[in-house]
Amino acid sequence: MSTTETVTQLLLAWSNGDATALDRLLPYVETELRRLAGFHMKRESPGHTLQTTALVNELYLKLVDQRQTKWQNRAHFFAVSAQLMRRILVDYARRQLRSKRGGGMSNLTLDEAVVISPEKSADILSLNEALDRLTKLDPLKARIVELRHFGGLSVEETAEVLKISEVTVMRHWSLAKSWLRREVRG
Repeated sequence: MSTTETVTQLLLAWSNGDATALDRLLPYVETELRRLAGFHMKRESPGHTLQTTALVNELYLKLVDQRQTKWQNRAHFFAVSAQLMRRILVDYARRQLRSKRGGGMSNLTLDEAVVISPEKSADILSLNEALDRLTKLDPLKARIVELRHFGGLSVEETAEVLKISEVTVMRHWSLAKSWLRREVRG
């Protein structure tokens, strides 16, 4: 049995109430979750307070609360994980910004947006607000950004989750990045 099949079976067991399935699932997905968290954290400035392990731990705590989710497959799991990771990063940035007195928002590029040090907290919030605006205008493009940027999903995995073609993913991804860059830069 392949890893993908094992992950899918464990997700289905978890959906069906098997409380131990999440613990059995973690060894199969932990490396990918750490890679995903590392992707976000590698651009963090030295001395930041949120680290890769903490981000994965926060994600795990949020996943434990996902009792009502009817898991479909590995790609669905990582799509939900991407959404939860986005929330964690945005919440962390908000806390950092609140801890700074004043701290106005500044412009950034999309690639800079995942840096969540206190100096960049406003930047990730700017991206989040722009992504919220995009969601109202074009939910599909916003979902693609969330899956690709925050979730680290490939074009193929994103297409699988959204049940659209890879060409459609690439087209929307390109347009969404351009739109977000323009929005975030003002």
